[in-house]
Amino acid sequence: MSLPALIEAQNLIMAGDIAGAEFALANIAETEGDKALVAALDDFPAKDLLAIIREYDASKESLVNLLVTPEQFAQAVVLERRYGDQTHEQLRGMINSVIFREGADPAEFLYEIAEVDGGYDALVDYLMDRAPMVEHFYKYATFDLYEYGDGAKTQAQEDDLMNLDRDTESLASPLDMANLEDHDWMQVTYLLRYELPEIFREVLMKLRARYKAYLASQQSDELEGGEGEAEEDERPKNNDDGDDKDDEESAL
Repeated sequence: MSLPALIEAQNLIMAGDIAGAEFALANIAETEGDKALVAALDDFPAKDLLAIIREYDASKESLVNLLVTPEQFAQAVVLERRYGDQTHEQLRGMINSVIFREGADPAEFLYEIAEVDGGYDALVDYLMDRAPMVEHFYKYATFDLYEYGDGAKTQAQEDDLMNLDRDTESLASPLDMANLEDHDWMQVTYLLRYELPEIFREVLMKLRARYKAYLASQQSDELEGGEGEAEEDERPKNNDDGDDKDDEESAL
């Protein structure tokens, strides 16, 4: 049975030994088979699963990352915000390492993430640093901010997010998809846009709001900084000339 291994893994995580916890879980697959590990992860707390997955190492394979199901992964990934990583680098690396693993269907993972409470926010966090390019891709079907690509795509489409759904969007063409297979944010954006348009609509709406708030905050900081400089300019400056009395004494 895998229960002792699960308890051991949880205890190791509490002790801060993430590598040891992952080894304990991997041992289930080695002794009882891959299906046993997949079944065991259903009973493993999402927060503990996240602790293991977010410690991904691109230089080595992880059995947990290779076998975690879209449903299990979605439950874990939405908890990433608890770590307070403002850069979201861990989130992007973690998502990329799992959804683009060999043999996986990235769209299935993205769908399951969106289905979980907080999933849309997780996807917005993932794309936040690329917000202008995601917006550009929605309007021009290209990520290039300077060259729009072929003539049929140079004109920006009408901003009609509310009517964006599977009935109005065609599936990604194999040729276009091959050009965007970066196993990163571009491929995620493309999949959302053309294979999961309803989810893309909600993500882009949230992304717009978040990016607008970010720009407003940046503007506010700049204004405050400018006011500080203005106050500095208004202060009387010491020109080291001394006052009139000093000048008289020096003349004597």
